[in-house]
Amino acid sequence: MSQIKEWIDQVQQMRPEQLQQYLESFSALGPIPGIAAPFLESLLPFLPLLLIIAANANIYGLGLGILYSWAGVCCGCILVFWLSRKLGGGFKGWLQRKFPASAKFFNWIEKRGFTPIFILACFPFSPSVLINIASGLTKVPFRTFVTAILMGKGVMITTVSLLSFNISNVFDAPWRIALAVTGLVLMWLLGKRLETRFQT
Repeated sequence: MSQIKEWIDQVQQMRPEQLQQYLESFSALGPIPGIAAPFLESLLPFLPLLLIIAANANIYGLGLGILYSWAGVCCGCILVFWLSRKLGGGFKGWLQRKFPASAKFFNWIEKRGFTPIFILACFPFSPSVLINIASGLTKVPFRTFVTAILMGKGVMITTVSLLSFNISNVFDAPWRIALAVTGLVLMWLLGKRLETRFQT
């Protein structure tokens, strides 16, 4: 147990360049590390997702880095959602009895569906694993969850990758900042239209 705690502490204290070097040491495996690392973060939330996304962008290039991070994160989120829905059972009822305030959170997700999941998925510091579990415990349709996660995580990963790719030159290429902001606005507008479609 102490060895696991020590390993967790080492991972959390890694500097960006150390993590990048660590992932690059598995370069012979091709895209597997770039997909596996963000996938594992969905199951082990103590892993530094933002650093993993930044490392992928700088190891594989902007396009492939975004794609690999997006694929890994979304597959992990969908797996957690599915496990929560299949194995959750009476866990939701227990949570609501133990923490009465959690009922409001569940009701918010069930009533609004797409929007809260999409918004929370867009924020890089939101507790992704809790959102996935909570969504699985509600009656949110599977396709609504998947659509919100694919779009929300796409916004988050693209934004983080644009801002962290070759970070020393980010201010020499202000188009990257403008593109990140524009993408966020467009995805939000598209998300609102999809929400209307899902609720009709």
